Amino acid sequence: MDKYIYPNEDIYHEQLNGLEDRFSTVPLMEELKQKAREEGLWNLWMPKNHGGLSNEDYCALAEMMGRVLWAPEVFNCNAPDTGNMEVFMKYGTEAQKAQWLEPLLSGEIRSSYCMTEPDVASSDATNVRTSIIREGNEYVINGRKWFITNAPYERTKIFIVMGKSDADNPNRHLQQSQILVPKNTPGVTVVRPLTTLGYDDAPLGHAEVLFENVRVPAENILLGEGRGFEISQGRLGPGRIHHCMRLIGCAQRALEFACRRAVSRETFGRKLAEHQSVLEDIAKSYNEIEQSRLLTLKTARKMDEVGAKDSRDLIAASKITVPLMAQTVIDRCMQIHGAGGLTADYPMAEAFNYARWCRQADGPDQVHMMALGKQLVKRYAE
Repeated sequence: MDKYIYPNEDIYHEQLNGLEDRFSTVPLMEELKQKAREEGLWNLWMPKNHGGLSNEDYCALAEMMGRVLWAPEVFNCNAPDTGNMEVFMKYGTEAQKAQWLEPLLSGEIRSSYCMTEPDVASSDATNVRTSIIREGNEYVINGRKWFITNAPYERTKIFIVMGKSDADNPNRHLQQSQILVPKNTPGVTVVRPLTTLGYDDAPLGHAEVLFENVRVPAENILLGEGRGFEISQGRLGPGRIHHCMRLIGCAQRALEFACRRAVSRETFGRKLAEHQSVLEDIAKSYNEIEQSRLLTLKTARKMDEVGAKDSRDLIAASKITVPLMAQTVIDRCMQIHGAGGLTADYPMAEAFNYARWCRQADGPDQVHMMALGKQLVKRYAE
């Protein structure tokens, strides 16, 4: 990070802004990925049962990578690819792994996870309307998705699409399936890149995607019909914690910037660091970051010990707590920087955007609070 990432932040953005297509490859990214591979700093997210690190050990690395929003891709550790690679590892056939997992692991291609839809409240995943209907040896997909990360990126080659294959099943959690759709399949249209608080998150981006009579072979189904909800639950647990880890890095870096700012500027004859209100904001921010870091580490340790499914309580607690903490801390640090804190001259504004959309991504705050509340009532009422 000190040698290659921080010194290249301005160059990265200059190259990105100089691209004819903002969703094409930034040359610097490919250079840095090669350096990371050469130094063995590659696929650091890999689960321990596949020869990688424990979740607890990965926390520190994810936090460091999270300090610069584009850094995780350098180490092949960026969302949604890490979660998609886990899907292939857990649920893919050998043929699916050979075709898609191997090039993802090597960083040759990127992927998208297509769940959220514009016409339904996707916080309830059973609401999805995209249809996945079998016709002979093919499935036909029709529907519209949006906020699909990586979809506009030129390196993205494969979509994992969630839709309904059995809409009339009385069990709402068995109506969905997930299927593999190559991005270049006829009928797939990346309609437009979307922004969050004005940021387009290029070159990865978040897009609206239309599926019109898209046909793929029947063997592209993941795990089998009716297993879509099960796959989504297995995928999202680790990914939620990875976001929390990275957000702690964002908040920590913002705090460090604020402390340096506080001793470099004066108002009313005193340095900012001599004003009580500034010191209180810095102290509160430190406390909140430490609390969130410890909660995330505890969650990661529990996941290592009993798995993601049996760590649902702490995963939900982390997902509720950390993005809101990061949003609050970064906002304070922006305030300490005055108007400059709102600009791209500092990393806070873009990090604030990341924290804010993380309160929606992988399930909004309200859904996690509802789920956690139900778990706690059941646990202690008994």
